[in-house]
Amino acid sequence: MDIFNVFTLFGGLALFLYGMNVMGDSLAKASGGRLEKILENLTSSTLKGVLLGMAVTAVIQSSSATTVMVVGFVNSGIMTLERTVGIIMGANIGTTVTSWILSLSGIEGDSFLLQLLKPSSFSPILAVIGIGLHMFAKSERKKDVGSILLGFAVLMFGMETMSGAVEPLAEIPQFTNLFLMFRNPILGLLAGAVLTAIIQSSSASVGILQALCMTGSVTYGAALPIIMGQNIGTCVTALLSSIGAKKNAKRAAFVHLYFNLIGTIVFLILFYTVNVFVNFAFLDDAAVPAGIAVAHTAFNIFATCLWLPFHGILVKLAKLTVRDAEKGGRKDETEKQELLGLDARFLDTPAFAVEQCRNAASRMADLTASSLDEAISLLSRYDEEGVQEVSRKEEQVDQYEDRLGTYLVQISKHELTLKDSHTLSVLLHSIGDMERISDHAVGIAKAAEEIYDKNLAFSQAAVKELQVFSAAVKEIVAITMEAVYTENLDKAREVEPLEEVIDDLSDAMKQRHIERLREGRCTIELGFILSDLTTSYERIADHCSNIAVCLVQADKDEYGRHAYLKSLKTEDRKHFVEQYRAYSQKYTLPERIKGTPKVDMRSHMKGAGLPD
Repeated sequence: MDIFNVFTLFGGLALFLYGMNVMGDSLAKASGGRLEKILENLTSSTLKGVLLGMAVTAVIQSSSATTVMVVGFVNSGIMTLERTVGIIMGANIGTTVTSWILSLSGIEGDSFLLQLLKPSSFSPILAVIGIGLHMFAKSERKKDVGSILLGFAVLMFGMETMSGAVEPLAEIPQFTNLFLMFRNPILGLLAGAVLTAIIQSSSASVGILQALCMTGSVTYGAALPIIMGQNIGTCVTALLSSIGAKKNAKRAAFVHLYFNLIGTIVFLILFYTVNVFVNFAFLDDAAVPAGIAVAHTAFNIFATCLWLPFHGILVKLAKLTVRDAEKGGRKDETEKQELLGLDARFLDTPAFAVEQCRNAASRMADLTASSLDEAISLLSRYDEEGVQEVSRKEEQVDQYEDRLGTYLVQISKHELTLKDSHTLSVLLHSIGDMERISDHAVGIAKAAEEIYDKNLAFSQAAVKELQVFSAAVKEIVAITMEAVYTENLDKAREVEPLEEVIDDLSDAMKQRHIERLREGRCTIELGFILSDLTTSYERIADHCSNIAVCLVQADKDEYGRHAYLKSLKTEDRKHFVEQYRAYSQKYTLPERIKGTPKVDMRSHMKGAGLPD
C-alpha cells in the first residue's frame, strides 16, 4: 500500500461522510419538520416512543440527531424526561438501517438481480436521477428528493472507494496484527468509542468498519468489541449538546449514555461467559458487511429488550448523576420554558426550528390579544390588578419579540424551503407589530386608570360609541392573529376592509366628540383621554394591516405595501367593497341624540376611494 492508496482512502472517507451528511440533511428537510413534530406529540408510552424513535431515526439516518433533538425538547419543557427513554432506545435500533444498506456492497453472485442490488450497480442510476431532479425540477420537494438520491450515491461511491483503497492492507502483516489486538474486548471497545466520538456518528463508524471488512483481515472476534464501543462513542454528541442546558436535558443525555454503556457491559459479560462454555467458532471467521449489520442490530435490540421493562431505572440513574439543587429562591419556570421552546439545538433541523417559531409566535399572538382584551375591559370594569396584568403581559411580549427575532435571524442563515422562507419573512415582519399592539394595550389600561383616579365618566352616548369601536378593534386583532398562526390568506384579506371601517369610526368618533363639547355634554379633559383611545385603536388597526399585508405579499414573494393596497382596491375591488360594506353595517355607531348632526358615512366611503 503506497501513499496514493492513503490519499484514496481519505478521499473515499470524505465522500462517505459528506454523502451521509447530505442525505441526512435532505431527508430532514424533505420531512418539513413533520417527523420531529410526531416525536414531540406522540410519545405517550415507552413502547410507542421506541417505535417512533426507531422510525424517525431510520428516516433521518442519525441517532445522534434524534437524541440531540430530544435533549432540546426536554430543555424547552416540551417533553418530560420519562418520555424520552423510549425514543432514545428506538433511535439506537433505527440507526442500524444504514449498516444494512451499506452491507449490500458485499453481495456476491452472477445473476442479474443480485448484480442490480449491488450499490456499484444502482448508485450511478440514482446519481443521474438525483442530479436531474436537483438541477431541473421546479418543485422544492422534488429538489429535496434529488438531493437525497445524490447524497446516497456519493455515500455509496465513498464506501466503494474506501473498500478499494484498503484492499492492499490485507497483505500487510502489521495491519492483520492490529486487528488481532482488538480481539481484546477492552481495547476493541475503546477503539470503537474513540473513533465514533471523533466523527460523532455511529452509522459512519460502522460503515468504515464494514469497508475494512472487505480486506478479509477483520474477524468477528475483533469486530464485535469495536461495534460495542461505537454505540458508546455516539453518546458524546448528546453529552456535548447538553452542556449549558437545564438539569433534565442533561439527564436525557445521561439516559442515552447509561442505556448504551450498561447494555454493552451486560452484553459482553453474557456473550463471553457463554463463549467460555460453547466456544463460538464464528469469532475466528472473517467478518463481512452483512455480518456487521446483523451484530449492530442484534446488540441494539438486545439492549432495548433488556431496558424496556426497567426504563425507570435509567431515569433514576440519570437523576442520581445530575442532582436537583436545593429548593428556594427559584424563579417561575413556566414562562422560561415557554420562551426556551426556541432551543439552539433545533437549528440543525431548520424546518422544525421554523415550526417552533410559529408556535412561539402563536403564544405571542395570544398574549397580545389577551392583553388588549384585558385593557379594553378595564374601561368599563376598572381593576388595579388588571392594569398590572396588562403590564406583565406586555413585558412577556417584549421578551418574545427579543428572543424570537434573534432566533429567526439565526434560522435565516440556514438553507430553507420556499414555504419555510415565507413563514420566516412573515414572522420577522409581524413580531414588531404585535409588540406595538401590546404597547397600545398598556396605553389603553393607563387611560382607564386615569379615568378611575380622576373620577371621570364618559357620557352615555360616548360609552355606546366606544363599545362599538372596541368590538371592531377586538375583531381585527382576532382575525389578524388567526391569519398569522394558520397562514390563512383569506383571513388576512379580511383585515384591510375592517381597517378602513375602523378609520371611519375614528373620524366619526372625533366629530361626535366635538359636537358634545359644543353642547357642553363633555369636558376637555375627557376629550384628551378619548382622543388618546381613538388614536390607540386606529394605530392597533394599522399594525394589524401591516401584518396582513405582509402575510399576503410573502406568498407572492413581494413586499410592497402600497402596491398591494392599490391592487386590493382595483383588481379585487368588488370583494373588498362587499367586505367593507358588511363591516360598516356590523359596526355602525348608535344614532345621535336629537340636535346633533348625523355623520354621513357615504362621505367616508368616498374618502376611502369606494363607491356609494
